[in-house]
Amino acid sequence: MDGIEKLTARIQEDADAELAKLKAKTESEIETLQIQTEHKINEDRAQRLVRGEKAAQEHRERLKSAADLERRKLMLAAKQEIVQEAFDQAVEELANLPEEEYVALLTGLVLQGVVTGKESVIFSPKDRSRIGKQVVMAANDALVKEVAPDLPASLGGSKVGAFLGKVVNNAAAQIMQTGLLTLSEETRPIRGGVILVDGPVETNCSFEMLLRMQREKLEKEVAKILFP
Repeated sequence: MDGIEKLTARIQEDADAELAKLKAKTESEIETLQIQTEHKINEDRAQRLVRGEKAAQEHRERLKSAADLERRKLMLAAKQEIVQEAFDQAVEELANLPEEEYVALLTGLVLQGVVTGKESVIFSPKDRSRIGKQVVMAANDALVKEVAPDLPASLGGSKVGAFLGKVVNNAAAQIMQTGLLTLSEETRPIRGGVILVDGPVETNCSFEMLLRMQREKLEKEVAKILFP
């Protein structure tokens, strides 16, 4: 029995030693695995933080770009509104010139826009009743003087000379078919200026139209003055 007990004891010792070695190896592998797992977790966490920070930064940049774009749009809209107010103010100042200057200005516009000399001149309701006749008469006089012959100097200043001058001017107007502008019964909702009509042909010399035509040329200069 002693031999069997010794053998059994030795087998037990060997098994215990092998088990201890296996346990130690397993614990070592578990510890290594835990370290690797923790490292992997930390690495993943760091990568997620980096990706999250990058995504957050990209989101901030997008928000900033959108805010900058909206700010530029608002600034542009505000500037355009101010420029429009400047042009509107220019029209108001033209429309409120002293009467003598205003008549001269509108007469000049008629003379620049006239083609046949037989146009009908349209004003705003206010201007038609206030200075319409003056402008048409002044423009007709200017057109007639361009085509009427000069009277002899000996007739100048006399009543006969004045009478003959009117006769000659009227005859010249009829012959040359110019200086025959008429004051239209029609009015237009314009703030100032005139509109010339001869049959189907219409020439718009209103202040609004004139400034609209020049706005592309003037807008940059106006903006430089308003926003130096």
